[in-house]
Amino acid sequence: MSETPPIRIATRSSRLALWQAHHVQQLLSAAAPSTTIEIVHVSTIGDRDKSEPLSSLGEFGVFTREVQKVVLEGDADIAVHSLKDLPTETVAGLTLGAIPPRGAVHDALLLPASRRGGGLDDLPDGAVVGTGSMRRRAQLLHQRPDLKFAEARGNVETRLRKLDEGEFDALILAAAGLMRLELAERIDCELQPPVMLPAIGQGALGIECRSDDVVAQELLAKINDSATQMAATAERSLLHELRGGCHAPIAAATSLQNDQLELTAVVLSSDGQQRLMATATGEAAAALGIAVAGDLRAQGADALITAAEF
Repeated sequence: MSETPPIRIATRSSRLALWQAHHVQQLLSAAAPSTTIEIVHVSTIGDRDKSEPLSSLGEFGVFTREVQKVVLEGDADIAVHSLKDLPTETVAGLTLGAIPPRGAVHDALLLPASRRGGGLDDLPDGAVVGTGSMRRRAQLLHQRPDLKFAEARGNVETRLRKLDEGEFDALILAAAGLMRLELAERIDCELQPPVMLPAIGQGALGIECRSDDVVAQELLAKINDSATQMAATAERSLLHELRGGCHAPIAAATSLQNDQLELTAVVLSSDGQQRLMATATGEAAAALGIAVAGDLRAQGADALITAAEF
C-alpha cells in the first residue's frame, strides 16, 4: 500500500502568519489524521520591504503573490492567507478552497505601556496614530479630524515596541491578530461599528489550492465554515463590484440570523469628511454584495475611491 503524500502548506514566515498556518495544520490533521501536513516558508515583498508604505508596493497581492506562486509551481499544495490581504480577482490555476471559522473582526486601539487605559475620545488633540491603512485613517478622521498619522510597518511586536518608545500616541491593529498572538491584554479599546467598520474579510483565513487538485479541494472542504464563507462572499463581492483594492477606504460588517445575511458597508473620502453608507439583507451572498455596492455607487462611491488612489 502506497503512503498518502503529504499536504504542504505555503505561508509567510511572520509569527502571525505561522500561527495561521499551524492553526490550519491542526484543522487538517483533525479532519484527516492519516495525512501528514507540512509547512513551507515563503518570503513576500510585503515582508521584505518594511520601509515603504504598503500602498506604494502595488494595489494587489503584496502579501500573497509569492505564496500563490509556490503553490502554482507545485512546491506546495495549499496557501494560507489572511483573507483581508487576498485580492478578489481570482488567480488563474487557483481556487479558494476553504474559509475556516472566523476570529474577531473588529479593530483595536492600543496605547503606550506607560499610559494604559482610555479610548479614542481620550487621545490628546493632534495625537499621532500608527496605521498605514487608508480605511482606518478615513474612519478615524471622520470621528476625530484633528488626528495625525504615521506609517506602522513591521510585525506586531515591532509595532508595539515603536508604540512604547513614543513613536506614536496610539496604534491601531486587528484584534484577531493580537488574540492569536496572546497579546489581547494590550488592547485598550475595541473599535466597533459604527465608529470603525472592519476590512473586507478581516478576522478570517482564506485557503487556496490548485484548481485541478481534487485531493486538496476535498480535504479543504472538510474545514470550511459555511457561515463564515457566506459572510466573506458578500464582503468580497462588494469589494469586487466597487473595484477597490485592499488599500481603498472601504469597510464592511456582516451579521447572520436565520439564514438572512445583513451587510453594511461604508466608503469614505481619504480625509474622512465624506462618508457613504448602505445596508441590505438577503440570502444570496454574492448578490447581496453587488446590491450594496450598487447603492454606494449611486451615492457617489466611485469618485471617492478614485480620489483616494491618488
